[in-house]
Amino acid sequence: MKNRLRELRAARRWSQADLADRCQVSRQAINAIETERYDPSLPLAFTIADVFGLAIEEIFHPDRAETTGNPAGH
Repeated sequence: MKNRLRELRAARRWSQADLADRCQVSRQAINAIETERYDPSLPLAFTIADVFGLAIEEIFHPDRAETTGNPAGH
C-alpha cells in the first residue's frame, strides 16, 4: 500500500519518534509503514489519519497491482 506518511510528517517537521509518540506505536512501526514494508491495521490507520487531521484515503492509497486479483471485481 502506497502512503504519504513521510511527506506529511516532514511537512510538520516531526521525527519518526514524534509521530510514533502521537500514535502510541514504536518508531520502528512508523518506519516500516513509511517504507511500505508494513500496512497498518485499520485502527492504526484511523489514528494516523486523526493525528494529521485527514481522511485515511488522503494518506493511504492501494497499490493497483494488489487489487487486480480482487474477486469482488474492484
